[in-house]
Amino acid sequence: MTEAELIAACREGSSRAQKLLYERFAGLMLGICLRYLRRREDAEEALIVGFTKVFRALDQYRHEGSFEGWIRRIVVNEALGMLRRKEPLHMAIDELTYDVPTTAAEAESQLNAQDMLAVLAELPAGYRTVFNLYALEGYTHPEIGELLGISEGTSKSQLSKARAMLQRRLAVAGAQARPTTTSLYTY
Repeated sequence: MTEAELIAACREGSSRAQKLLYERFAGLMLGICLRYLRRREDAEEALIVGFTKVFRALDQYRHEGSFEGWIRRIVVNEALGMLRRKEPLHMAIDELTYDVPTTAAEAESQLNAQDMLAVLAELPAGYRTVFNLYALEGYTHPEIGELLGISEGTSKSQLSKARAMLQRRLAVAGAQARPTTTSLYTY
């Protein structure tokens, strides 16, 4: 079934089509929810509520732009709403900085995607949210400011701090993931 046929069938109330639509996009959208919400249960709830809103708003979809992008916007907004309810979005206080002798690029090469998502999930809510919106979802700083009720400058600052913290944490995680070599000879 094509995307247009699927949308039309969902608009007509076909439960089979709704199930197909959910199955087609749920995995991707759950991954997006998990980037914003630390607990899987919260991410799953945001996903379900988001899809409920998708089905209710299908008549508003005008086939302008990507359907996946339209769904993504609804799901991201739902995840952000849940994040506001569950985790304060106050901007985090800088952590103690320290030098790590490896680069972020080296650390990234040592980690798989799951490890990187885990490091991202450890960021404070404000940093994590701005980073996700800007780097992964493609929002601009003015859009982020409007979504989160912060200034454009605050968005830029949070992104900069998130990147710095991510680089430090990825470097540490990469150093821990690197196999250690031991000498065969003991003196």
